[in-house]
Amino acid sequence: MKFLFNLGVLLLLIVTLWVWVQLPWFAVLALVVVFAAWMALSLRGRQAASVTGVGISTLRQRLGSSSVVVIGIAGVVGVLVALLAMGEGYSETLRATGSEDSAIVLRGGSATEVSSVLNHDSIVVIEQAAGIARDKQNKPITSGEIVVAANLPVKGGATDEEGSVQVRGVGEQAWALRPNAKIIAGRSFQPGMRELVVGQGARRQFAGLEPGHDIKLGTQTWRVVGVFASGDAYDSEIWGDANVVADTYRRGSSRTSVFVKLTDAKALSTFKAALANDPRLQVDVDTTLNYFSKQSEGMSKVMRVMGITVGSIMAIGAIFGALNTMFAAVAARAREIATLRAIGFRGVPVVVAVMVETMLLALLGGVIGGVLAWLIFNGWSASTLAMGSTGQLAFTFKVTPPLLWEGLKWALAIGFVGGLFPALRAARLPVTTALREL
Repeated sequence: MKFLFNLGVLLLLIVTLWVWVQLPWFAVLALVVVFAAWMALSLRGRQAASVTGVGISTLRQRLGSSSVVVIGIAGVVGVLVALLAMGEGYSETLRATGSEDSAIVLRGGSATEVSSVLNHDSIVVIEQAAGIARDKQNKPITSGEIVVAANLPVKGGATDEEGSVQVRGVGEQAWALRPNAKIIAGRSFQPGMRELVVGQGARRQFAGLEPGHDIKLGTQTWRVVGVFASGDAYDSEIWGDANVVADTYRRGSSRTSVFVKLTDAKALSTFKAALANDPRLQVDVDTTLNYFSKQSEGMSKVMRVMGITVGSIMAIGAIFGALNTMFAAVAARAREIATLRAIGFRGVPVVVAVMVETMLLALLGGVIGGVLAWLIFNGWSASTLAMGSTGQLAFTFKVTPPLLWEGLKWALAIGFVGGLFPALRAARLPVTTALREL
């Protein structure tokens, strides 16, 4: 019977945790309201409230052991939220790149710009397709672009420490295609010259990217003439004239991609159909918003798996800390619990009281961990090699309300597991045995 009881508790625990993970905040709020009503209106609920009050009043006497639970859970939540905030910041940076009314054209079967090559004839055909917006001079708003990698000294690193930055050769319409990109220092590059403008993110990461400085790309020396800000993934890039970049890296007249401005978001189907029906082309087309969003999926999953893995390992330690603390608390209050049961208190109020006490400690730890993660990591600048590119992507950690809520759910789940078994022991301990315990 004891084995079956323990097996049932284990199954109940698994089901409860699975359901808990799925619950949205409003469902949890509804559960709290129902639980509060039960404690206020039912006999057993009032008994549970009385026992809980007694247990909470003795927390000062158990401040050291209770702090173990709070600090342990705060550490789990803080690390978990910080790691998830890294993935959220990375994804948000890429999701903010592009728009629904601009499109990117790659060679057929190419998932990224890095693996795509378009020859000059294909680019000419693409730029004349239906659905492309035109400027005041009736020129199609397009930009054949080339993406290459360059190694530059890392700012603040060792003398020989270098990082990879993505260099983008762009056409004259690149600024019209990206209206959010603005020069914030210096000026734009002149077509046909070995001049560069650098994104503010790249400027923070790499040394020598100040207006007026010279850097070496390929075998040529280039002059940095300006800094731009776009608030998205382009902030991590360096831009120059596409023809000059292609000549420096011996790419001839080929390009890796063509960016186009559509007449409106609905024109995408017209544009795609025009390219698909042209036998001279084998290309893939997508909106720039969708393209860059897809680039974030792989790395975001890696970061989330890493966060959950580290959080799970730490959570196991926190659970053992909670178990140890609550078992000690139950043992210290054995006579008190036995006396309550002897005068008519049932097992359910005792279980609820121990669980509520543990969950409150877990909630406090979760709040502390979440607040610390927000204070320390929200807006923290970082960079990593971007999926589908040749350089590092600069981004900032984003501690969002959904991440804080997820951290609180983890904290309460740890508290639930850590309090369940001590609570069941308190409720099942024979009254006579408990009265004899010290």
